[in-house]
Amino acid sequence: MNSGSKTISVVLAGLGWWIAAMPVRAQGPKSTFNPPKNYCLALGDSIAYGFQSFKFAANLPPEAYNTGYVDVFGAELRQIRPGIITVNYGCPGESTGSFVAGPCVWTATGHQLHDACTGTQMQCALTFLRAHPGQVSPITLTLGSNDVSLLLGPCTVNGQIDVTCVQTAAPAFIDGLGARFSGILEQLRAAAPDAEIILTGAWDPFLNALAFADPLYQTFNAAISAVAARSRARFADPFPIFNPQGNPNAEILAICTLSLLCSQSDAHPSDAGYQVLARLVFDASQYGRFH
Repeated sequence: MNSGSKTISVVLAGLGWWIAAMPVRAQGPKSTFNPPKNYCLALGDSIAYGFQSFKFAANLPPEAYNTGYVDVFGAELRQIRPGIITVNYGCPGESTGSFVAGPCVWTATGHQLHDACTGTQMQCALTFLRAHPGQVSPITLTLGSNDVSLLLGPCTVNGQIDVTCVQTAAPAFIDGLGARFSGILEQLRAAAPDAEIILTGAWDPFLNALAFADPLYQTFNAAISAVAARSRARFADPFPIFNPQGNPNAEILAICTLSLLCSQSDAHPSDAGYQVLARLVFDASQYGRFH
């Protein structure tokens, strides 16, 4: 383990008291249930886009990114409602902040989205929902991984993480993350009151510091799940499958299988990983009752 990993281990160990204080993760069951409608709206970051680095290196067009969880989930939806159309505004590099305020770094650097979007992703989502009232469900949302730099960045000096700084900043960072998710969901829910909204959680890609970084990602997911429950949204948690606990070797094997981290130094999911995410989202949707 390098010095950075040792520093992270100390930081995350110090967060244990705060992790224990997080609310119990809820899956967000609703009092009403809505089947798929005419459109599925996919929102979020590179995971929503279906990004894989080898496709980017080959300069492939958006339609070549067709093995993501949104694609697999969309195919499953068509088995239930033939003709449902998936609209995917996922932007690689998107954070909870840029989702609302912009810019989308992917388009700002000359790349294309799956579906054209003018303005921030939030604006595009609301415009689409208002143009298709009562026709959109489900809505999927994947964000948060690109927010981690907001925690570590200000506490990093000359490549070294200030442990005290991170320990002090972590609770406010998680609160801020939850507040940004809450604001996003509030607007989506207002524009689509009857839609099923499904949030996906995060997994820990820090292969050299899993024992120490895992609790931080569990805390992220707990916060997102709690926000989802308050907004009548559902939550799909990939952490237990990507980061199975209790056996470090099994956890490493899972990450190496479900992501491209070990084979290509890319933390994005492999095709197998995207299939797992799609299944988790489908299970969270409870659409299996239509099979």
